[in-house]
Amino acid sequence: MDTPTPTSGDENRNALSPASKMEGFSEKERDAVEKQSRPSAALIHETIRAEGESELERTATALLLSGFAAGLSMGFSLITEGLLLAHLPKEPWRELVANFGYTIGFLVVVLGRQQLFTENTLTPILPLLYHRDGHTLRRVLRLWGLVLAANTVGTFVMTAVIAHGSLFDPPVEAAFAEIGRKAVSASFGTAVLKGVFAGWLIALMAWLMPTAEGSRPLIIILITYVVALGGFTHVVAGSIDAFYLVHTGEIGYGAYLARFFVPTLIGNVLGGVTLVAALNFGQVKPEIEHI
Repeated sequence: MDTPTPTSGDENRNALSPASKMEGFSEKERDAVEKQSRPSAALIHETIRAEGESELERTATALLLSGFAAGLSMGFSLITEGLLLAHLPKEPWRELVANFGYTIGFLVVVLGRQQLFTENTLTPILPLLYHRDGHTLRRVLRLWGLVLAANTVGTFVMTAVIAHGSLFDPPVEAAFAEIGRKAVSASFGTAVLKGVFAGWLIALMAWLMPTAEGSRPLIIILITYVVALGGFTHVVAGSIDAFYLVHTGEIGYGAYLARFFVPTLIGNVLGGVTLVAALNFGQVKPEIEHI
């Protein structure tokens, strides 16, 4: 049987691996070093960039369905957090425990490989920074538009079911409303800044995924718990919370857009693109240019 010819992706990974820098060692010794070494930042970058190239090539139908599924799944963050708030005693530590409910939607979405807008402030941006051409920019904007629209529609539909489906007792519904009010309580500037931190953390989570292996659920829980604990605003998870108030008539669509969606979207994009994608691309640019 002929030996398969390595793909360009395989060659890039080999060139970026720590063992590739070793001279005068046997292949067995290089393999041993490879197993003990942490992946370099450049290798992580190339892994995520390859994933981003694949995402940019997906059909519109696939992106819309995956994004819609992610919007629906994020509803479980509100449901779980609200159930915990409603059933826990009103003690100072109540919210510390209830905030773990916020992580459930992210676990479903990320482990289920559903399209979440804030992850896409990193994954397809790396191909854009690498190619720096109009064709890639148009593909990124197409991906962003489709995924964000699908995420938002999914959150709207899921929240309609939560608000009007008579699924939960009044104390749980009161907890949902309490969570929603927090989502829309900040001023425009504060909401932008909170969105920056949320976008930063979620993009960092995506950066950590290639090396996480069996620790992925733990990383998702820890990072999204920090988002909840800090009251940082996430455009998809927070849309579930804010739409609950829209469906119950407490706020209108204009308030949803002005007090939550627009400032949070701006912050999430700034946090993900500038603080994760651009900075991490900058640190590995000299290495990947020599591949």
